[in-house]
Amino acid sequence: MTGSPLNFRPAAVYKWFNASSTHRYPKEKNAVDKPNVRSKSESKAKSSSRPFLTDVQTLRERARKNIASGGVTFTYRGDVHKTVDILQAVLATEIVCVLRYTMHAVAASGISSEGVRAEFAQHAKEEQGHMMSVAERINQLGGTPNFNPTGLASRAASEYGVAGDLVDMIKENLIAERIAVDHYRELIRYFGDSDPGTRIMLEGILVVEEEHANDMHDLLVAHEGRPMLPS
Repeated sequence: MTGSPLNFRPAAVYKWFNASSTHRYPKEKNAVDKPNVRSKSESKAKSSSRPFLTDVQTLRERARKNIASGGVTFTYRGDVHKTVDILQAVLATEIVCVLRYTMHAVAASGISSEGVRAEFAQHAKEEQGHMMSVAERINQLGGTPNFNPTGLASRAASEYGVAGDLVDMIKENLIAERIAVDHYRELIRYFGDSDPGTRIMLEGILVVEEEHANDMHDLLVAHEGRPMLPS
């Protein structure tokens, strides 16, 4: 074959590709190169979205200052004195819950009381764990946990109760758990990012308190034969 009807010249095409270093296809007529403005703005946004990290030397210097403050460091954003006061009230609430569940575990009576007493005893044990967690957090923040029985009822959010029969005991505990759930949810929102340590502790306690409320509701349904809460 001596020629091509399309006058195709491979050598010319190869020459054009070799000469072009920035374009795979020929430029349009009157095309003008534009600066890569988007890439600059993207890189700026990307760098500004990165979290601020303090250099190691500064961290070491800060750690050596005010060493008596313990875990309350430079980056603590909350009001430590107010936090301790709030946690003292939480501590009182948990102490009252321990006492109420313990009393009910001992005093509950009746034909079907054995399983309920065991539930009360288990809740008392778990509330005692909450009590210790809160007390330890108060200590971490430089406070002294207030275990003084004087004024305990006035510091607590929930009440000790005066129930005399099994169903009233269940109701008292359900009401107390619902109070604790609402109170701790509010505190979790209050602390937010200003005190992650306290917030995370309360989140863990809240999960258990919600379980306790559900347990008491189930017991109430079992003993009264009708749901107290909407299904």
